[in-house]
Amino acid sequence: MTVALVLAGLLTVLCVVGVALPYLREPQPASDFLEEPDAAGRRRLALAEERDRALAALKELEFDHRTGTISDDDYRELVGPLRRDAAEALRALDGGGVRPPSAASPGASRTSDDGERAW
Repeated sequence: MTVALVLAGLLTVLCVVGVALPYLREPQPASDFLEEPDAAGRRRLALAEERDRALAALKELEFDHRTGTISDDDYRELVGPLRRDAAEALRALDGGGVRPPSAASPGASRTSDDGERAW
């Protein structure tokens, strides 16, 4: 009986070590050298940062408006340019470039060539 318990305990320890061993080893990197991004990579990083800033500003503006820190008039005045900046950054990041502003009045929705509504 004791021999069986000792063997079961030993088998349990071996299984735990066998499963945990890959997680305990230090990974061997192929190279520790980080390459400097090329001009296109730097442009994508700059666009991603611009997109993140615009979306964070929109989020903060929305929060301030919902909590009553910013009035409805101020919100309407500030939200349009921030949405436009975010949309331009997203278009540029997707490779579409920045489209020229349309002749539609500010705040009015526009319809693209394929029938989708753009705000």
